[in-house]
Amino acid sequence: MDTFALVVTIGVALFFTYTNGFHDSANAIATSVSTRALTPRAALAMAAVMNLVGAFLGSGVAKTVSEGLISTPQGSKGMGILFAALVGAITWNLITWYFGLPSSSSHALFGGMVGAALAGGTTVYWSGVLEKIVIPMFVSPVVGLVFGYLVMTVIMWIFRHSNPHKAKRGFRIAQTVSAAGMALGHGLQDAQKTMGIVVMALVIADVEEYGDAIPVWVKIACAVMLSLGTYAGGWRIMRTLGRKIIELDPPQGFAAETTGASIMFVTAFLFKAPISTTHIITSAIMGVGATKRVNAVRWGVAKNIILGWFITMPAAALVAATSFWIVNVAFL
Repeated sequence: MDTFALVVTIGVALFFTYTNGFHDSANAIATSVSTRALTPRAALAMAAVMNLVGAFLGSGVAKTVSEGLISTPQGSKGMGILFAALVGAITWNLITWYFGLPSSSSHALFGGMVGAALAGGTTVYWSGVLEKIVIPMFVSPVVGLVFGYLVMTVIMWIFRHSNPHKAKRGFRIAQTVSAAGMALGHGLQDAQKTMGIVVMALVIADVEEYGDAIPVWVKIACAVMLSLGTYAGGWRIMRTLGRKIIELDPPQGFAAETTGASIMFVTAFLFKAPISTTHIITSAIMGVGATKRVNAVRWGVAKNIILGWFITMPAAALVAATSFWIVNVAFL
């Protein structure tokens, strides 16, 4: 196997992780920054550290990505498929980041994998795609919306007789913990997705055997790149999540973050499902905002975000398929 192709593919995978970090850093900290619970730089630093820690908490999501979605392609063609999948995901990440649209880096990657696999004649495990990707893509936002609404309703009931100003100060402090939980869950979910791609590249290159444990250096490299990308920040998307959907106050921010973090941990540890942190936190914010009044949520902005969710996988798949055809003609 061409060592150069392996090195390039791993390098592109790590760059995808970096774009994932600055694209999705808003997931963990937008609500804390918008409520002024944390300063932007302090929030980014905290999120970067917690992303790094979260990356080492499990490997179930990485196994799903590397073994449960497409069959491991072989030879130079196989490496070309992985390269094209990553190009599709990175391209969509950059497009949505430019327009400030909080789309899912995860689904961009999965769309890229499916599109490149189909273009390259590699088997797609449609049952795995359906069970681990498509069904959670529809279910998780509904769960986030409902639980966000319920958590905020419980908070409002518990603190119904409290002094509003004192309660908000307390929730600003509590948001430090809930934002850390979001960042930890983001590291647990998103760093593992790239680990799965790197492991697949190593198997194609005969450096690792199918089913082997994830090498420590892969975990470190993916975690560090995700953290560096997170610290770089994603201000365009942060403004969308923190201000454009609804003006959040500290109790609402705490409720949204707590909901998002809880769902990410449950899905990672119990179901090993690579869900979208973007879908979860965005829907949780909508649910929390709806407790104030339904029209407090700017549903026009929410509609555009949801539309972006649905076109992410096919758009990334199309770019990945085109990329594979170009690579196939030029190099394979």
